[in-house]
Amino acid sequence: MPIYALPEEHVFPDPALTDESGILAIGGDLSPRRLLLAYSMGIFPWYSEGQPILWHSPDPRFVLVPEQLNISRSLRRSLRNTDYQCRMDEAFEDVITQCARVPRPGQDGTWITQDMHEAYVTLHELGFAHSVETYLDDELVGGLYGVALGSAFFGESMFALRSDASKVAFVRLVQQLQEWGFELIDSQVYTQHVERLGAREIPRDDYLQRLRQCMGRPTRTGPWKINSP
Repeated sequence: MPIYALPEEHVFPDPALTDESGILAIGGDLSPRRLLLAYSMGIFPWYSEGQPILWHSPDPRFVLVPEQLNISRSLRRSLRNTDYQCRMDEAFEDVITQCARVPRPGQDGTWITQDMHEAYVTLHELGFAHSVETYLDDELVGGLYGVALGSAFFGESMFALRSDASKVAFVRLVQQLQEWGFELIDSQVYTQHVERLGAREIPRDDYLQRLRQCMGRPTRTGPWKINSP
């Protein structure tokens, strides 16, 4: 299948037309309007510095249903650690900066380019992108960020500077999303880290069907606060 060159108009081809590589389209921009349209259709940007913007819709898709969250015994101990404190939307830019800085096995550099950084900070300011932060003695030691539309949360990246700090943030996020009635957490592509927390791969067609249902729900814009203990 071809990879589509995007016009200036804010449109995308049908995700079912995605190339086997998972790449659907190339070009366009990272404006809030285009980004929100992409997420609503099951498409996300992922590229490296020096490349044009690449838009992906992989098959299969890696997702977590909030009710299927799996918490290991060791992680439960970390959650009971009262030294860790979690908050939401208090340090979004610090979280995305740390996600870009933390070295990752098998990766040379980061896909969180300066343009991506600025685009998601703008989405956060508009109330659509959110962070969950883990603090130890008021020091940011872990967290994650992503985008929320309807009853779906699209996870982008996470980091940890202390043991289990990102996992604690993820669990607190899932618990809060479940309380708010969210139906789907999109982790995009497979990682062993998130699989252990209950995520699984599903066919893209199934994912898109679930996503359409989620897009029929109202969007909870920010700033967000944690209600659950």
